[in-house]
Amino acid sequence: MLNLELRSPLIFEKADNSPEELREMNQSFNINNEFLLCYEINSRESRSIEPDREHYLMNLESIGRKSSSPFENNSEKTSLPAGKYLFSQIRGVSPLGREEWLDMAIEQQKDGLWERYKPGNLLYIRFLYEEGKYVTQVFRSL
Repeated sequence: MLNLELRSPLIFEKADNSPEELREMNQSFNINNEFLLCYEINSRESRSIEPDREHYLMNLESIGRKSSSPFENNSEKTSLPAGKYLFSQIRGVSPLGREEWLDMAIEQQKDGLWERYKPGNLLYIRFLYEEGKYVTQVFRSL
């Protein structure tokens, strides 16, 4: 876990399908695509050193997608806002599935609380392909 200051927002087109849904539909994650999921975290669980996994995530607030093609001017946008974040990432031969990135988010929260940070109630998960590997990143605002 690191502290990260994102100096400008990462902007995405709103999308209908998350990477998990694409995988379930037997479509491959295109290496030219990038996804951002934003979940609301249950406020009771968001500050717990031992959060209840079953009640941790609330609403899926937004799904964003970037591709190698340029944005359409009239498309709806979502973003990872500029700001300070707890940040974790992992590289692998495929993007992490829901259970794996959820484990990563909970561990990040535990580490952050141990370091006396007060993370916000939004969880951002970013999926991208970089330097020949799939990357899954987890962000929590500070």
